[in-house]
Amino acid sequence: MSINPQRLIDLFGLDGKSAVVTGGSRGLGYMIAGGLLDAGCRVIISARKVDQVTAAADELSARGPCEAIPADLSTPEGCEALASAIAERWDSLDILVNNAGASWGERLDEFPAHGWSKVIDTNLGGPFFLTQQLLGLLRPAARPADPARVINVASIDGLRVPDLETYSYSASKAGVIHLTRHLAKRLAAEHITVNAIAPGPFDSKMMAFILDDPEARADLASTVPLGRIGEPDDLAGTAVYLASKAGSYLTGATVVVGGGLACAD
Repeated sequence: MSINPQRLIDLFGLDGKSAVVTGGSRGLGYMIAGGLLDAGCRVIISARKVDQVTAAADELSARGPCEAIPADLSTPEGCEALASAIAERWDSLDILVNNAGASWGERLDEFPAHGWSKVIDTNLGGPFFLTQQLLGLLRPAARPADPARVINVASIDGLRVPDLETYSYSASKAGVIHLTRHLAKRLAAEHITVNAIAPGPFDSKMMAFILDDPEARADLASTVPLGRIGEPDDLAGTAVYLASKAGSYLTGATVVVGGGLACAD
């Protein structure tokens, strides 16, 4: 049986689509932005630090059209400013990836209020308010057979209790998963799908304190049923699937990309 390349392109290709990836200057967002570019998207990435997001966009431009817009998505005002900047460039938006995030670790007895607020505002408020502000661009791109897409990046720690004392992080990611379902129910009639990805361990700034240590990295990998740390293609492929025709009938779902951690003891 021969493979039909055109059929695969029709299912998974994203030629001509527009995508925004928040937190796209490094880590998970950078991996996702690269995958969307490889699939044919034009991409805007955002992040707080101007030099980092600009440098990342320059690197990613070797894979396709990519532009940087600096933004702080920890406040509704920051979300509105990013949405306005996108609207100055594009008349519609096919794919929004809400990936920008923050974390905070502290002993329970000492966990500070500002550590709680910073993480909740960024990880949970950011996806909600940016999606809200970009509905005016997502709606023109939405079609019954080819919906506009919102992809929220949650975490395996939103599904299980982590060993680390990252209370606001795990709570925010659990919130992202339920927010995804709530938005999916509300927006389905408008042909906008909303799904989440819950990554396990991948190379990122948040995981660097473990993964940059070879011994700690090996120890962590040994706890993953598939026996390894996630690779960029693992995450990028999932995002492309959710954004493509192949994923057009999926909404309100959380895809766990964690090497089996969700079912581990």
